[in-house]
Amino acid sequence: MISGIAAINLWNPTHVAGFAIVATAFVLGMVHGVTPDEHTWPITFSYSIGGYSTRRGLRSGLIFSLAFTAQRALASELAYLGLAHVFTFASVDYVVYVVVGSLMVAAGLVVVRRRRTLHLHLLGRLHLPGLRSHPAGDEDADHPSALRDPRPWMPAVHGFIAGWGFGAFALIVYTVLAPAEHSAAWGWLPGAFFGLGTMVVQVLAGGLFGLIAARRGLGPDAIRRVALRTAGNTLTWGGVAFIAGGAFGLLLPGAAGLTVASGLHVHNLDHLGIALVLVMLSVIGVGITTLVRQTRAEARAAASRLVVRDAAG
Repeated sequence: MISGIAAINLWNPTHVAGFAIVATAFVLGMVHGVTPDEHTWPITFSYSIGGYSTRRGLRSGLIFSLAFTAQRALASELAYLGLAHVFTFASVDYVVYVVVGSLMVAAGLVVVRRRRTLHLHLLGRLHLPGLRSHPAGDEDADHPSALRDPRPWMPAVHGFIAGWGFGAFALIVYTVLAPAEHSAAWGWLPGAFFGLGTMVVQVLAGGLFGLIAARRGLGPDAIRRVALRTAGNTLTWGGVAFIAGGAFGLLLPGAAGLTVASGLHVHNLDHLGIALVLVMLSVIGVGITTLVRQTRAEARAAASRLVVRDAAG
């Protein structure tokens, strides 16, 4: 079995059957989870860092990945039934960017509890409870109560919707692995195993991000503030970047589709383009920068309070 797994072609699998179908799907999912994919990393980072503990980070990664797995299983079954063309049209990624970006912005505003009521004018008027309207200065933005923990359903919604993004990995699952199953009863299996492979990596990544948030060398309230500010900023401004990237792709698909060959023989890394830009802007440009800046600010504040107490004593 080990030699069979080693012989799996992850670049261009053909004529797969039986165990090789799910094994290929699972290993492809793991590779997908490791590579800087715009459909997974910004969201996993945001919710896991916002958990401010290893356990909460693991939970966020698990919730996101389970929803992602459910989507891929559904899409795999549809692909087996010959309906892949319905959700794999040329601009699908850009549409997903806009939808996911909008949800990221909404979630980011929930986390940082902006001082105005947020309404989503999609199907009527949807009020998100917990977002109160305050006059400027009515609430201390640095107080723990000014921040709100992400709700468990948030990464689940993001995971299911983000899964509809279409790339090289999805192409293999929908056009090679799913059709290779011997009956419609098993058409969902390649997508499910692909999602499970991604889940293994994303859950571990979520735990790591949660651990990073917890190991700031600060008090519990300060750790929570740093983590939630980081999550809120990453979701909000990362979401803005996704919306902009999606709009750019829909308006100028030729320009948005430009890539640079990297020479790496790994899907997601063989050609670098707008997807990598979105990951870099969201996770590094906003997320890591906010984490470092907020940690330093909290450390300085703690040092100042210590000086004041020593002087008073």
